[in-house]
Amino acid sequence: MSDTFNERLRLIRFRRKRERSSFRQELRIIPKWLVWLCVCLYAAALIIGLGINLHGFQTHGPVFPGDESLRSEEALSFLALAGVITLAAFSFSCILFMFGYVYRDAKRRGMNAGLWTLLVLILSPAYLLIGLIIYLLVREPLPYTCPQCAAIVNARFNFCPNCRYNLHPACPTCQREVSDDDKFCPFCSTELHHSPKSLPGGPSEQPLNS
Repeated sequence: MSDTFNERLRLIRFRRKRERSSFRQELRIIPKWLVWLCVCLYAAALIIGLGINLHGFQTHGPVFPGDESLRSEEALSFLALAGVITLAAFSFSCILFMFGYVYRDAKRRGMNAGLWTLLVLILSPAYLLIGLIIYLLVREPLPYTCPQCAAIVNARFNFCPNCRYNLHPACPTCQREVSDDDKFCPFCSTELHHSPKSLPGGPSEQPLNS
C-alpha cells in the first residue's frame, strides 16, 4: 500500500513538473463537434422559446414569466426568457464539455476513457464536480519523448524500452531523483556525472548511475 501511494505521489509530482499547459490549451481538447452541438441546441432553444412566448402574446395565452401584470411589458418578458434559456444552456453545455474533456484527456493519457467518463457521470448529479476533481488528481501523466532516442515513453517507465536510457536518474549518494540536466544533487550537493546522450538511431550510451 505504501509503495502504491509513493508511486502515485511520484506521478503527481512528475505531471506537475512536465505539464505546463494553460487553461485555453486544455479547452482545445474538447471536441469541436460537441461545441457546435451545444451552440445549435442553444440557438434552437432560443427560437422555440421566444416563438412560443410570442404566440402567447398574440393569442392572449400563457407567457413568460406567467405574471399577468407583466403582459404589457413584452420586451421585458422576451429579455427575461432569453436570460433564463442562456443560463440553462450554459450550465448544460458545461456539463457536456466536462464529459467531453474527461473522455479525450483520458484517451490521450492511455487511461480507460469510457470508464472514467462513466465515473464522472455517476458522481456528477449528487456530488457536483467531485468526479472531475478525483479524475484531475489521479490521472496519469502524458507520455513524453525519451531524451536520448526521442521514442515515446510512458511516465511509469524507469528505462526507455528502445535504448535503455535511465528515465528517472537518481543521486548515487542520497538516492533521490534528480533531473538529467542537474550538475549537482539539489538535496545533498553531490556532483553528478551524466553520460552523453547519443543521437537517435545511434548506439545507446550507458545510462546514468542510480
